[in-house]
Amino acid sequence: MVIHTYIPHAPLSEFVDMFWRIEQDAATPSTRERCLPTGTLELVINLRDDKLRIYDRADLNRCDSYSNAMICGAHTKYFVIDTMPEERIIGVHFKPGGAFPFLKLPAGELQDTHVSLDTLWGAAADELREQLLEAGTPPRLQFRILERALMRQAARRLTRHPAVAFALKEFHARPQFQTLAEVVEKIGLSQRRFIEVFQREAGLTPKKFCRILRFQEALHRLEKPQHLSWAHLALECGYYDQAHFIHDFQAFSGLNPTYYLTVQGERLNHIPFCD
Repeated sequence: MVIHTYIPHAPLSEFVDMFWRIEQDAATPSTRERCLPTGTLELVINLRDDKLRIYDRADLNRCDSYSNAMICGAHTKYFVIDTMPEERIIGVHFKPGGAFPFLKLPAGELQDTHVSLDTLWGAAADELREQLLEAGTPPRLQFRILERALMRQAARRLTRHPAVAFALKEFHARPQFQTLAEVVEKIGLSQRRFIEVFQREAGLTPKKFCRILRFQEALHRLEKPQHLSWAHLALECGYYDQAHFIHDFQAFSGLNPTYYLTVQGERLNHIPFCD
């Protein structure tokens, strides 16, 4: 598997973490993967097939099909994909709250859902894919096409609500220990109003977003576990205790942490699915 990445120029760099493209040999066996919650949204375009499929967690014989391009909303549980289409696939990994200007609807309406890109962008979605196919390689040409497409689709000014921008900075500064009450006290909005504007732009409530940030902190620490103590890891990541950590880990990944260590894949947040 070959992964290419690109960080766009300003002003997109304030909203997009990176553009990415994945290529793999067509002979690579098809496998299913768990995609774990990251607290962000993703734009995905299949350059090989005309469909993207998301499988039912409870029944892998069932799946929902989407067009060759889709938006993946912020998720609170893992979802299952088939890696076969990743023979040629390209996408945009937005920063937290970064997809909002390009959606034409509140990001919170996409929580735990996937939606075909043409539902949001109309004919521009198919036009974008055709342009990407015509550009072919090298990857930088396709990344520039994506960059221009996002700028055209920006339905709002490329700015965040000041309260959301401040909260995201605060939450990331201390993901283990920051509390909603501490942030709201500094913002000057009522808690109800803050939750409303945060969910509209970030796609999740502040509480759920912080839980996922804490989960992601644990995942990063588990990439290179040394002298692992679950109790110590739980406290370092801001959990009340080991039981609290395990509960959240299972809620987001469907796995207990010990088993996760035996099946984690090469890419963070992508876990080969084992029946």
